[in-house]
Formats: sequence, structure tokens, C-alpha cells
Amino acid sequence: MNILWKLFASFFKTGLFTFGGGYAMLPLLKAEVVEKQKWATEDELLDYFSIGQCTPGIIAVNVSTFCGYKLKGVIGAITATTAIILPSLIIITLIAAVLEKYMHLPVVASAFAGIRLGVTALLAGLIFDMGKKIFSKNPHWHLHAAIFTAAFALLIFGNVSAVLIVIMAAAAGFIPRFCRIKEKTGPEENNKK
Repeated sequence: MNILWKLFASFFKTGLFTFGGGYAMLPLLKAEVVEKQKWATEDELLDYFSIGQCTPGIIAVNVSTFCGYKLKGVIGAITATTAIILPSLIIITLIAAVLEKYMHLPVVASAFAGIRLGVTALLAGLIFDMGKKIFSKNPHWHLHAAIFTAAFALLIFGNVSAVLIVIMAAAAGFIPRFCRIKEKTGPEENNKK
């Protein structure tokens, strides 16, 4: 099967069966991209998630663009991006006029409440899985746990922009690098003196 068609079919399916926006797509993207198609490793997907969070646009669309680009360059990026957004465009167009008429019905409200709970469970599972992978492979997990805790506290209890939190967390992530540089240069400088 042509790789562009596989890209389109995989990302169209992900876009079609995801409710709840960009973050809700992440568990499905992991299942499709890493486990089923093996187009990226888990570490690469975590990098895509991180970069996708820091770049403008919907995180799942950014991740699909990165995956498509990795496989087939610009045409792969365009194919994957088009495929993941196309179901939303079609569905929204079809139901926009109809949904307003039925939103007040208890059965519709209950269905959406169930969808929100399901999406929350998917996100919680993804966060737990990502956290295990990040902390288990990391020699500086104590520092990164502190960064996570501080970022979470600022987000929940502080009136701090999410963009600023991401920037501060990225800067704090460099601490082990600077400590290693000081450790390496420190004794050399002492020997030179």
C-alpha cells in the first residue's frame, strides 16, 4: 500500500474517532503511530508532543505534521495534516445546524458528559504512561519531578500563563546540563591555576 495513502488513512481514522480536541487525540496517535504503524518510537513521539505543545496550533495536528514530514517530507506533512483535520471539518459542517436544536435534550447532554469523562480517562492514562517513561529513563528524575510539581502548582494555584510555564520548565530542564559543564570545567580550571 502506498505510504501516502497509509498516512492519510491512519490520520483520517485518528481524526474521525477522537472526541475532545487535540489532547484527546494523543493516546490514539500513540496507538496508531508507535504501536501499530511503527512510524516513530515512543521517545520520538514524546519529542513531537513537546514540540507540538510549544508551537502554534493544535498539538495533535502538529504531531501529525511531524510524523508525515519524517516519513515523506513536505508532501507527507501535507497529507497527514489534511487527513487529521478533514474529519472535523466534515462532521462540524454536517452537524453545526442540527446540534443546536438537540443540545437541550437530556440524552444529548448525558452523551456529551460521558464523552468528556472518557476523554479525561484517556488523557489521565496517557499522562501516567508518559510520566513513567520520562522518569524511568532519566538520571535527573528528582529535578524533573520538582519541575513537574512546580509547573503543576503554578498552573492550578497561580495566575501564570501556560506559555510562561512551558518556557520556565524548558529553562529549568537545562539545569543538569549546566551542572555537568561546571563539574567538567571546574577541576580543569583549578589545575590550570
